[in-house]
Amino acid sequence: MKALARYRPLFAVLAVPLLLAACGSKEAASQKTAPAAPPALEVDVVTVVPRTVMLTQDLPGRLEAYRSAQVRARVEGIVEKRLFTEGRDVKAGDTLFLIDARNYQAAFSSAKADANVARQTVARYRTMYEAKALSQQDFELAEAKLKQAESVLSKAQIDLDNTHVPAAIDGRIGRAQVTAGALVGHGDATLLATIEQINPIYVNFTQPGSDVLRLQREMESGSLKKPTSNKVELILEDGSIYPQAGKLLFSNLAVDSSTGSVSLRAEFPNAKHELLPGMFMRIRLAEGSKENSIKVPQRALKMTPQGQFVMVVDAEGKAAMRPVKTGEMIGTDFVIQKGLNPDDKVIVNGLQKARPGTPVKALEWQPEGGNTPAPSVAALPEKK
Repeated sequence: MKALARYRPLFAVLAVPLLLAACGSKEAASQKTAPAAPPALEVDVVTVVPRTVMLTQDLPGRLEAYRSAQVRARVEGIVEKRLFTEGRDVKAGDTLFLIDARNYQAAFSSAKADANVARQTVARYRTMYEAKALSQQDFELAEAKLKQAESVLSKAQIDLDNTHVPAAIDGRIGRAQVTAGALVGHGDATLLATIEQINPIYVNFTQPGSDVLRLQREMESGSLKKPTSNKVELILEDGSIYPQAGKLLFSNLAVDSSTGSVSLRAEFPNAKHELLPGMFMRIRLAEGSKENSIKVPQRALKMTPQGQFVMVVDAEGKAAMRPVKTGEMIGTDFVIQKGLNPDDKVIVNGLQKARPGTPVKALEWQPEGGNTPAPSVAALPEKK
């Protein structure tokens, strides 16, 4: 026992390095097993900037020809020939159909001969009347017969001319309603074809009366300013915008009692005849401009059972959920009425991985075709 007591200080001295080595190995092991912090996720963001925007509304509409003329037979007869190609453009005055003119030619020749006889009779009677060799009554009767003969001749000339059926307007002619050999004009003016002028072209559409009342109230309160232009946009069936703007022509002052809507009409250029009567389109109508408005791309907006929200980058560089209240839609952007502040960074790409609390690296969104987000066509510059 005395011998062990003599070596106890030596054991204590040797134990200290062993303990330190053991602790060092545990720390090294813990350092090796601790996972590395994940890199911040890159997301595309748009920075919120209040600006003056033009609020728009998309309304359903239908295309209608600028002018339409029905080609009808004005005389009775057999159609001899059609002189146009269906679906092609025609000019006003072009002959479209030929109707058998033999009876009308004979009637015209007879009327012309009768008129010549009556004209010669009046000339002879005038000489006799001036020489006091003819009574005034006989001379006036000869003049009356001349006027009647000239009237018959004029009618015969018109009937003969109408055997050549002309185009009343410039435009595109549709399908022929009759073929050669058909009897037309028997008891009525038979429809032969229809010509439609489609450049320019009309778009008829309606706006709910409740929307008209709302806009009037907002303009009276000053929250909305009346648009300075009557230009409108046409949204094609594939969702693209027609390249040429149209103009609003008129708006009815009365609300249709059966639909509760106000009728409107716009006019669009259509030189290439891309727009055809009867097509259904949507009209993008400017409602008015609103100052200090915040808008974000539609792709940034998400839905939950509790309502709408967007993901933003907070002051710590982490993704955070932000409830919002949306208003009107401008193109592909939503106007945000509540929930966002100037300079907020709203995530538009990377939403699938940017969970709340996830560290993110914000990159300014670069849409295709540009380095910065393209402003909406309806956006106006901020007033200074």
